[in-house]
Amino acid sequence: MTVVREPVLTPVKIADLRPTQITVGMREVLAKRKHWRETATKKGEKFLGKHMIPVILGPKRRHYVIDHHHLALALHDEGVKQVAVTIVANLSKLDGDAFWTVMDNRNWMHPFDAEGRRRHYRDIPKAVTDLIDDPFRSLAGELRRAGGFAKDTTPFSEFIWADFLRRRMKRKLVERDFDRAVEEALELAKSSDADYLPGWCGPAPED
Repeated sequence: MTVVREPVLTPVKIADLRPTQITVGMREVLAKRKHWRETATKKGEKFLGKHMIPVILGPKRRHYVIDHHHLALALHDEGVKQVAVTIVANLSKLDGDAFWTVMDNRNWMHPFDAEGRRRHYRDIPKAVTDLIDDPFRSLAGELRRAGGFAKDTTPFSEFIWADFLRRRMKRKLVERDFDRAVEEALELAKSSDADYLPGWCGPAPED
């Protein structure tokens, strides 16, 4: 299938965007809300022009977000009604089951819940406002910013790191002492246990 990126000049209502994942890191959303408030007055239009939301056109010509879920939710929560989108592929002729099969095979969906368990595509929320908080996704985002791993083109790389951390750290720590959790995550990120993860930049093995 040929992938076509087609800018859509007519904005789409954020409330009409369909997610392709179940969770987000709410700390990430709050950080993006803060950034938007700091730039909206003077550079809001320029910012939105540079951050179009990539979507797949699905059944009933609905727009399915495949990246920037955090940004879409943050903008919605800040009162932004519409965003410009970029159509990555047009799958509007497919029925529901065929659509989600293609989405899965192309790594355009991430149907995992806040416990890291894979769910049926029917469990994916119908709106970005219904996305569920996964504190380990927030931790993974902060870990990357702290230099724990490098930005990587692997789809859903932060979620892969989030699942790695989830299996080794207590959720209560992440929720109650985030700074300490980041310190612990940095140590884990340097270990050889993490060397298979996308963007790993731990210490080189000794000769």
